[in-house]
Amino acid sequence: MARRGAARGANDRKRSERRQESVSATVDGGVAELVPDRERPHAWTLLLDGAPQSHVDLDDPSYLSFEYQRRLGHVIDLAAPPGRPLQVVHLGGGALTLARYIAAGRPRSTQQVVEIDAPLVQLVRRELPLDPQARIRVRSADARAGLGKVQDGWADLVIADVFSGARTPAHLTSAEFLAEVRRVLRPGGQYAANLADGPPLAHLRGQIATAASLFPELALAADPTVWRGRRFGNAILVASDLPIAVAELTRRVASDPHPGRVEHGRALADFTGGAAVVTDADATPSPAPPPGAFD
Repeated sequence: MARRGAARGANDRKRSERRQESVSATVDGGVAELVPDRERPHAWTLLLDGAPQSHVDLDDPSYLSFEYQRRLGHVIDLAAPPGRPLQVVHLGGGALTLARYIAAGRPRSTQQVVEIDAPLVQLVRRELPLDPQARIRVRSADARAGLGKVQDGWADLVIADVFSGARTPAHLTSAEFLAEVRRVLRPGGQYAANLADGPPLAHLRGQIATAASLFPELALAADPTVWRGRRFGNAILVASDLPIAVAELTRRVASDPHPGRVEHGRALADFTGGAAVVTDADATPSPAPPPGAFD
């Protein structure tokens, strides 16, 4: 019996060691790679064509490693009182990091994930399985087409984190797209988007102007160097038809490991600088990151 137990233990260790090796696969978006986090035993980073997309800790789904995901986590935390279930639409799935975060922190939440890359979804679900008790439905479809299938006023929160070749597709940057987002949100619901831009920040200014044409309340969180147009980076846009908890969001973003700044109201309007509203007719993808942006 001792020998059998020892053999079983050795086999478990071997399987554990195998699980901590990088896993790669060709998906629709390129080459996806899951790389183990050497500091956290069951945590992984998802890369697409070498660019980091998301990070997941299977032991602690409440842990958000990436700066932009932490800021989206703040939006989630402030969307409703602690523990209250949410109805959430995720446009872009990645490694399902934020869906896991919500399921862990807000049990009984109902979530719909729309991810166009079916092979990526299969890889993530195989290697980083979801909690079977989580109410997470994953649909392989274009983000805008998938959003069109969500009923009016269903969502407390719509989160957009969609990149193709490290760029947000043009049809997800327009006023017509945001009109669909607003249709899906219940009164008081919030839209949160991960935007990426670099100097001269023309894309970011256009996205703020476009959101302002549909939502009366806006806030934008970003690293100070991104605000000043010194480097390419991520910014989190929050939009709603009711006031946003800007003071608490500001405090949380300023307390992050890499502190950020939140702007809203007149300061955000001034930053937009008269940028034009983006429509389907003139929409373009977000700018490509410069070489070395993720080094």
